[in-house]
Amino acid sequence: MLEQPELTVIMPCYNMEKYLARALDHLAKQIDKNFKLLIVNDGSTDRTKEIAESYRKQFKYYRIINKPNGGLSDARNVGMNNVDTPYFTFHDGDDWVDPDYTAFFVRAFHAHPEAAMVCCGFWMDYENKNKTMPATKKKISSLLTKGQTYRQLINPMGSFFFNKLLVSPVKGYTWNKGYKTSVVRKYNLLFVKKLAFMEDQIFNAKYISLTDGFYCESKPLYHYWQREDSMVHNFSLKMVPDNIKANYSIGKIIVKSMIKEHKAKKEENTSQKLLQASEGSNNERKG
Repeated sequence: MLEQPELTVIMPCYNMEKYLARALDHLAKQIDKNFKLLIVNDGSTDRTKEIAESYRKQFKYYRIINKPNGGLSDARNVGMNNVDTPYFTFHDGDDWVDPDYTAFFVRAFHAHPEAAMVCCGFWMDYENKNKTMPATKKKISSLLTKGQTYRQLINPMGSFFFNKLLVSPVKGYTWNKGYKTSVVRKYNLLFVKKLAFMEDQIFNAKYISLTDGFYCESKPLYHYWQREDSMVHNFSLKMVPDNIKANYSIGKIIVKSMIKEHKAKKEENTSQKLLQASEGSNNERKG
């Protein structure tokens, strides 16, 4: 008998009829099938809803939320508001995952209960090139400090030159990360709706700034499909203002967080010195 699932996979979808079956086929083949799949159909006008409905019997815990189109951030927020498991992650409808994907998040959280976020690596899969490559050749399997996490997370140029910056298994994406539902509920975390992109980096930076403990394994488990028609591969001057706004928000969050962390460490060191001085004074009196 399956135990109560600990993980929810949130899949926001908008007009994904070309790719959705591939995504669901791979999720249906997970080694650990004890997870909840929550599809948020964001007002699709193609066969997305029909395809999603056809997969109900392949998953034990399967839910579809159909809503008017509100954009990716809105769909993610709706998904998070409906999570009832301790952990959750995100999955884009045009990507797919390896068999150990869902098992990784539960296993990592169990092995590192002090971590508020866990992360796996990912593959880059190129359309019409029959090419797959890991996002980075760097090997990571460790807990990272807040500062190290920020450095792995941020990409000041957004995704414009992503293919030339394959240096981190982390990046600012949501689909290779596991989150704790308790953290989102405690701080009422939501994705920013007014930005066309990089809203994921802002969310992650905010999440990290409010928590301690980040665990990362660079082993790739998620396949990031490089569609030629995707927004991140079609640069437009209209994207520049959002890029500036997003980077400003991320920078502000990080600077504020690191200043707070520095002050906390300074106060802790001062307290330790005072304690040591007090203990030394007491020992002298006893002597």
